[in-house]
Amino acid sequence: MDLMKPINISSDKLSPDQPFTAIELGKLWAAYLGNSMSNKILSYFLKNVEDEHVKILLENGYNLTVDFMKTIEKFFTNDKVVIPIGFTEEDVNLGAPRLFEDQFYVHYLKYAAKAGLSLYSIAIPLTLREDIREFFIHCNTTTTILLGQINNVLLEKGYIIKAPTIPVPTKVDFIQKDNYLNGFFGDVRELHALEITHLYDNIENNITSKALLIAFSQVAKKEKVRTYFVKGKDITDKEIQRFQDKMHKGNLPFPSQIDHLVTDSTFSPFSDRIMVFHKVDMFSMKIRSFANSMAVNGRRDIGLMYMKSLSEVALYVEDGANIMIDHGWMEQPPKALDRVNLSSK
Repeated sequence: MDLMKPINISSDKLSPDQPFTAIELGKLWAAYLGNSMSNKILSYFLKNVEDEHVKILLENGYNLTVDFMKTIEKFFTNDKVVIPIGFTEEDVNLGAPRLFEDQFYVHYLKYAAKAGLSLYSIAIPLTLREDIREFFIHCNTTTTILLGQINNVLLEKGYIIKAPTIPVPTKVDFIQKDNYLNGFFGDVRELHALEITHLYDNIENNITSKALLIAFSQVAKKEKVRTYFVKGKDITDKEIQRFQDKMHKGNLPFPSQIDHLVTDSTFSPFSDRIMVFHKVDMFSMKIRSFANSMAVNGRRDIGLMYMKSLSEVALYVEDGANIMIDHGWMEQPPKALDRVNLSSK
């Protein structure tokens, strides 16, 4: 039985000849820069990997970045859009000593793939041109397949613990008292499934982010950049402790930290530019993650915790953007016409 009946519409409004909307242009631009960054990071990882299963994961991730970038370049070339510079061979030193253990690569791939899915899944419902929408569906599908492979390797090799299990509901209940929202005083209820989901997810993301910040702070060349990464590590460590505390009080397991997977190398495989961009980009994704977490939360204490983290992360992103602007490292996204300026000429 077919679940979806076809709707046969042939319209010039959906054709590849249509100019980009701002949404399509912006999402393609962001996807290009993100994959350009990942391409250089993964190319270095592939030079320093021993485990065959991990190597295959890295190759799969690398090949996706190449595929996505080539497709976006075709879109831009056909529509006479300048192709972003992104990141080049100057941003990676493939001969640098090993900075991470193999296990870290698997955690990193999950961290980066989740960020990619966030971008692609938002682009799909907002994209009108069929060819671009099909591209983002392709990005979403292949990245989801990669995430499945990553989870299999993480579990089979004992790199993660399973998410907590909770009792299966046997009847439908309705909330009867407003103390369901309590969190600071009085009768504080146990965490519900959606709260656990996002606490677990944020811990998982942050332990990878913290390990990466430790590595970046070891190898950064500029003192200001080094200080920036140390500050990011401290912010992330505090977030991990807050989230773990909520899980601990609920007697629930949570992912362990992976700082030990960073070697003692101080020789940088990456330019300061790509490392700062990486953390600005991934901390920006944290803002979305925390907002999503707040949206399904029901306890006041947890909501306030996410609000505190949101404000800290937003300020950190701004600091990183200022570093990039000061050094001429930040490419400008496509922007709307300045009508005020045009009318004054």
